[in-house]
Amino acid sequence: MAPATAPSPRSWEIDAARGLMLLLMTVTHLPTRFTSPLGQPFGFVSAAEGFVLLSAYMAGMVYGRVAWRKSVAEMHHAFWRRALKIYACHAALLLFLFTVIAFIGIRIEQPAVVDLLNFYVKQPFTALVGGLLLLYEPPLLDILPLYVLFMLASPWVMVLAFVWGWRPVMVVSGLVWLAAQFGLSHWVYDGINAIVPLPVPFNETGAFVMWSWQFLWMLGLWMGATRNDPNAPSFTFPRWSVLLALALAIFLMCWRHLVGQIPFHPEGPYAGFNPWFDKWALGPMRMINLFALVVLAIHYGPRLATRMPRQRWLETLGSASLPVFCAHLVLVLVVLAGLGAKYDRPWGMDLALLAAAFAVLYAVARATLWLEKKPGEDTTPPAVLAPGQKRPPMYPPASARQGVQPKPRDPPKAKVAPG
Repeated sequence: MAPATAPSPRSWEIDAARGLMLLLMTVTHLPTRFTSPLGQPFGFVSAAEGFVLLSAYMAGMVYGRVAWRKSVAEMHHAFWRRALKIYACHAALLLFLFTVIAFIGIRIEQPAVVDLLNFYVKQPFTALVGGLLLLYEPPLLDILPLYVLFMLASPWVMVLAFVWGWRPVMVVSGLVWLAAQFGLSHWVYDGINAIVPLPVPFNETGAFVMWSWQFLWMLGLWMGATRNDPNAPSFTFPRWSVLLALALAIFLMCWRHLVGQIPFHPEGPYAGFNPWFDKWALGPMRMINLFALVVLAIHYGPRLATRMPRQRWLETLGSASLPVFCAHLVLVLVVLAGLGAKYDRPWGMDLALLAAAFAVLYAVARATLWLEKKPGEDTTPPAVLAPGQKRPPMYPPASARQGVQPKPRDPPKAKVAPG
């Protein structure tokens, strides 16, 4: 997934969290013995939800600050430039899949690749054009298109929020999420297909339900954008809600590790409740699980950050999240083409595979940060603050927030020596 560039000074805690999400996604997508036990380790919530929420938070904070300090037009341009960069990464990955991976996988008749490219093998031209138009989204390559669409829509949402406030925006977004639980995606697809026949079947348009995931994006966008207002209240929760979130998080995490990633047996009497935990449509119970974790992260996170040792390697991964995310997809596709989707290899081989993958991702992150470093720029993360210590203010003065620029002072007059 493609997060926004972090502010300066960097939010090292968020970078570290994004780095952790990237590693968890790599473990989930690489076919190893660790895929099942380490997938969704914190309950019925995957790393994708956390990564999308954090990325939206960063986008709202960074680009909201651009509008705050410069102009709304500059914010629009910043969002669009980022969307174009993400789209370029998606197009490059798509071409890599349709050329190198397709050649290797089809030539050696690798089932994992053949299944992945089923639609492309049948209709290569339609798949290529549909992929570039963000209509056809093969598995693993269906995340970046969401980011492109969300980044394009975000500046308009931000403007509406600036004018009307975030409450109506979140209400509408929540209603759209609710409609998505009852098949909004099918209705939209059928409606468009009735007007303009779509060459890409519905089941090839990506696993992620955009109308559901937009709510998660809007939530993060709101949380990040409001941090640019120094008068905005901090995110605090009553004690009872923290205790409830803690109980829910522990219960759901234990449940997940006792029964697996599917809460109810597919053929059991309670299988009808599995959609409530559905990842692709962000089912209600999955959202409750996620909200519980968010409450705990906000409540306990700052205190843990001051007591736990800094994981700078995770911060490095999170600081270069877009290249690292793309690199992890390349690694997964190469492994699928060469080794297939096998989960019964020796433990030592899987450990070596994961270690090599993590080393490659870290090297990509370091190289990216080195290439993007501006002359004279200090990329060293800020030091951990002692309890009670405050950072210098990062926001413009009240006069600038109100659109009134302070009058420049007259230059001091030169003193004339007597005589």
